[in-house]
Amino acid sequence: MDFEWTEEQESIRELARQIFADRVSHERLLELERSGEWFDAELWSELARAGLTALAVPEQQGGGGLGVLELALVLEEQGRHTAPVPLLATTVLGALPIAAFGSDAQRERWLRPVADAAGVLSAALVEYASSDPTRPRTSAKREGDGWRLDGEKHCVSAAHLAGAVLVPARTAEGVTMFLVDPKAKEVTLERQIASHREPQWRMQLSGVLAEDVLGAPGQGSEIVAWIVERAALALAAIQVGVAEEAMRRTALYVTERKQFGKPIGTFQGVALRAADAWIDVEALRGVVLQAAWRIAAGRDAQAAVATAKWWAATAGQRVVLTAQHLHGGIGSDIEYPIHRYFLWAKQNELLFGGANQTLAALGAHLVGDAQAQAEA
Repeated sequence: MDFEWTEEQESIRELARQIFADRVSHERLLELERSGEWFDAELWSELARAGLTALAVPEQQGGGGLGVLELALVLEEQGRHTAPVPLLATTVLGALPIAAFGSDAQRERWLRPVADAAGVLSAALVEYASSDPTRPRTSAKREGDGWRLDGEKHCVSAAHLAGAVLVPARTAEGVTMFLVDPKAKEVTLERQIASHREPQWRMQLSGVLAEDVLGAPGQGSEIVAWIVERAALALAAIQVGVAEEAMRRTALYVTERKQFGKPIGTFQGVALRAADAWIDVEALRGVVLQAAWRIAAGRDAQAAVATAKWWAATAGQRVVLTAQHLHGGIGSDIEYPIHRYFLWAKQNELLFGGANQTLAALGAHLVGDAQAQAEA
């Protein structure tokens, strides 16, 4: 495992850092929060012009032809600035699976707009009636040359902006993945608000006709598992940026805030908590890099990704709680920026499985590996 960044990767990270730093300010975020829109269209257009929204789009469709390592760098910078753009939805939930499982025609139809026109994609993987995204209750039946879908999805990011949403559904052949137009008349979108204030969507499918199948009929569970693994890594990468920036701001605050004539950062209790948080951030960064490298190298990454997601859930929460506590009362002021890092960390912690669920899955995986080795 080589953690040396290539010149291209360094350039991508610096470009992302510069764009987010230039475009995302506390004042801009307050403006968006008060408007209720959340989505920063100007920032999204700037990221698209720089090619950062299409990093994982194949070069044949005008993208960068890169992978999860490069995406992790950009997502970390998004987390550092709590930037309200559908980067995870478009790049990880949408573009990556279409690039990996789609036909040439599907790649051209759905990925070209991402590269050329700041297009948005998403996936509908969450259902209240099923905690396992690979086993949806939404169903689809063949009708003529297409399929008719019925069901209900929740917490669909950027559904109102997306050109297409990936929707897994049960069919006679098994779970199948469909590309659905969220603007179809048979689709009803109802606004929901996530922990970090992002408007997400309840997506009601009432006999919506879909002709575009991603992969083969019956391959949907495999595709969903593939997506969720990369989405968990992406959330952990965002959490690195969230946690590191929360501590940077906290370190600055405790050097300026004084009690008894001294900066509070000189008090032993404060210093120890800050030191523990720094260790958590660096440990999280290490496991995220390990998981991203394994995926990029085509190696089995299930345990590594689960480890990264568990650290994102547990260490991420410890860090932002430390940031809140060391800021004192001002840490709870929604007009002050530090509260956003707590909200984002909570969203990253719970989406696609919290700490206990992730740890249980990791344990089951390790037990299965041990049994397989014993039987070999």
